[in-house]
Amino acid sequence: MLNSFRLICLAVTILCCEIGFAQHKDIITWPGKNDMLSESDWLIKAPVVKAAVFSSADKRSIILYNGLVKRTFLLSPNLVCTDYKNMVTGQQLLRAVLPEAMVTINGTAYNVGGLRGQKEKAYLLNEWLSTYAKGDDDFQFSNYTISELKPFVEWKPNNWWAYNKKQPSGKVLTLFFNNPQAAVKNVMIKVNYAIYDNLPLISKWVEIENTGTAPVMIGRVKNELLAAVEEESAVVGSPDKMKKQQGLYVETNYAFNNAMRYEISDQTLHWKIDSTYTSQVNYDYNTPCILEVYPDKVAGIELSPGASFTSVRSFELLMDSYDRERRGLAVRKMYTTVAPWTTANPIFMHLVSKNDQEVKRAVDQCAATGYEAIILSFGSHLNMEDSSASNIKKWQALAAYAHQKNIKIGGYSLFSSRRISEEDDVINPVTGKTGGAFFGNAPCFGSKWGLAYRDKIKYFFSQTGFDIWENDGPYPGDVCASTTHPGHTGLDDSQWKQMAIQKDLYHWLSEQGVYINAPDWYFLDGTNKIAVGYREVNFSLPRENQKILNRQNIYDGTWEKTPSMGWGFVPLTRYQGGGEEAVLEPLSEHLKDYKQLMMQYYGAGVQACYRGPRLYDTDATKQTVVNVINWYKKYRAILNADIIHLRRADGRDWDGILHVNPALKTKGLLMLYNPLKEKIRRTIQVPLYYTGATDTVLISEQEGKKIQKKLDRKYMIELTVTIEPESYTWFTIE
Repeated sequence: MLNSFRLICLAVTILCCEIGFAQHKDIITWPGKNDMLSESDWLIKAPVVKAAVFSSADKRSIILYNGLVKRTFLLSPNLVCTDYKNMVTGQQLLRAVLPEAMVTINGTAYNVGGLRGQKEKAYLLNEWLSTYAKGDDDFQFSNYTISELKPFVEWKPNNWWAYNKKQPSGKVLTLFFNNPQAAVKNVMIKVNYAIYDNLPLISKWVEIENTGTAPVMIGRVKNELLAAVEEESAVVGSPDKMKKQQGLYVETNYAFNNAMRYEISDQTLHWKIDSTYTSQVNYDYNTPCILEVYPDKVAGIELSPGASFTSVRSFELLMDSYDRERRGLAVRKMYTTVAPWTTANPIFMHLVSKNDQEVKRAVDQCAATGYEAIILSFGSHLNMEDSSASNIKKWQALAAYAHQKNIKIGGYSLFSSRRISEEDDVINPVTGKTGGAFFGNAPCFGSKWGLAYRDKIKYFFSQTGFDIWENDGPYPGDVCASTTHPGHTGLDDSQWKQMAIQKDLYHWLSEQGVYINAPDWYFLDGTNKIAVGYREVNFSLPRENQKILNRQNIYDGTWEKTPSMGWGFVPLTRYQGGGEEAVLEPLSEHLKDYKQLMMQYYGAGVQACYRGPRLYDTDATKQTVVNVINWYKKYRAILNADIIHLRRADGRDWDGILHVNPALKTKGLLMLYNPLKEKIRRTIQVPLYYTGATDTVLISEQEGKKIQKKLDRKYMIELTVTIEPESYTWFTIE
């Protein structure tokens, strides 16, 4: 029955694509079987059913569906979401109805859609819906359109090596709302839902258009409100100590604070209590069971006649497990699909240069060893803010030299964490003076200097042909109380406007094919890489310490990030202090450590900033670098694949990771390390479920003899390994 249903859905999807879904009159009727659950594992094999939008048989509802997630909306008497279901587990996420959005216009908060009248808030029955009424003051649903999903960043791959160069596919449902009240009759609101192919994912954003002749003031915009099923029932307890709904993972493109993790960087997710839910177990009604999505520090944005406002974009990923690895795999799959630029992963060095000749020498060394790019590091002689003809001409010539050798070139530029002037720095709303920003002193992106900085960066890249921008100290969310900066009006719109300026710059660069390193969570607006997560002063510790700490950083930093989303660090020369025991120069005298540090990073698929003036100093060093890079390129596809975390480095016994990709011939690559000073022999269990293998595999150590292994019913194999002291080994799995 399930296979037949999938064939019906596939046929419907094909028909939908042919029709185009231009208007709702063309919508296809839901074929039923709405309680059928997905039978395959979407993390291993793409589902047969593609994203589509359906009409219910009675024409009273519309349905978003892709075989993994189902979301249903009742159209009348006002549009409201009535069903939000995980088709993998069968979990219903909704317990009550809420508005589609909530917007504050000219100081008054309005519901967008939604119905009133639900008394029991613990669950929702379809037969109750006919008794609910629309609110007279609410924005009323009028129409909808359906379209193909379009990229929100027009990324230009520009010949970067990338695991995925395709933009995501799916459908977009746009719901139109208006309000006849005089105060807002010239405001039109569009609520957009995008449902993706092959993911249990729906994204949502709100657009507000001023169709009148007078400006309107937009206050808080909540683009998502969900009365979610509670995760746990506690008789007593405060909201901050109670678990939130784990079946729903939400991210937005509004996150920052240099944490290198989304959960800590998020600025928009708010779990709130529901005092109208009177049958909940908690005696004080403190269960955190309403999800609202909005940025905290955005309170007033003027919308001029004919202008439009677009909210944050929330990405709602349905989870089917509490297992940390599986949840991380789901998030990583989301990123590789919706933000394919995060899969680009060029091999680069971090050059410290004093003159042009050192740049040319580094280009030559990169070309000789198989490196693909150079980033002029902090402390180098590059200044992208210098728009003089002589500076532009110099870097044009050096970029041309690099490109002739098939090497891409980029550089470091600091925005925040620096003082510019009293006129251009952010103004602290508490003191009315500069200072007190995230980094102490920082420029405002909306100041004259900030706007000029944006324009200078664009000019530098458009004129020189540079390929990479390393944006250190990106905008960290500072608010600014200045009323004279041209890029924002005052405190209430300062964060939003500064974010918009930075997003404009990131979008522009991404659309030019420029690769962006930025140590903050701006992936959903075009950045490619963030730090894997490390403490900089640790690179002043002895190399012996660094090897273990680096493996810990990689292990910890790849639960929610793919290997290509993070960078590490290898100090070829002194960095953050430390003596000779901390650095690798002279490289030929520390060749074993140099090679192992490269193998640890490349073996994880994580690029590191090899910071120094050169990649090699002798022929032996050069050959070592060549050998490692050739090995990495040979296994690049699987080394950039997802990581299964086996054992974290602790210096006491073996540690290791496993790369998996069921779509490749080499479905797994296992990296194992021995930090001890004696040879070890261990028998370990290797989990192969996410390789897609079901019966047997061929396993080979360092391209030696292939041995067949049979998987047990937990999809494990038992492997006995011998590893030399303070060394490593690796295995391929087919």
